[in-house]
Amino acid sequence: MIIRIVKLSFAPEKVQDFLKIFDKYEEKILSFEGCVHLELLNDINTPNVYFTYSHWQEEAYLGAYRDSDLFKDVWAQTKVLFNDKPQAWSVKRI
Repeated sequence: MIIRIVKLSFAPEKVQDFLKIFDKYEEKILSFEGCVHLELLNDINTPNVYFTYSHWQEEAYLGAYRDSDLFKDVWAQTKVLFNDKPQAWSVKRI
């Protein structure tokens, strides 16, 4: 099991745009082969900072998603809303 955490920082006036994008694609991402969990978290001290938290059966599934047209569509719409470089971690439970 791979856990993927991605930190996304948005221009404050773009947060609602991002939330609409996430809502539109959430079920499609969850339906992607190998994805078993997806949630969106919001930093309690910085309201324009979000984290996606997803679980993947194995790293190959995450890689396939990142190479997919679905990811390319989501990322193209999302990256124009950032006010800082996104950060990502792939981790596993100990």
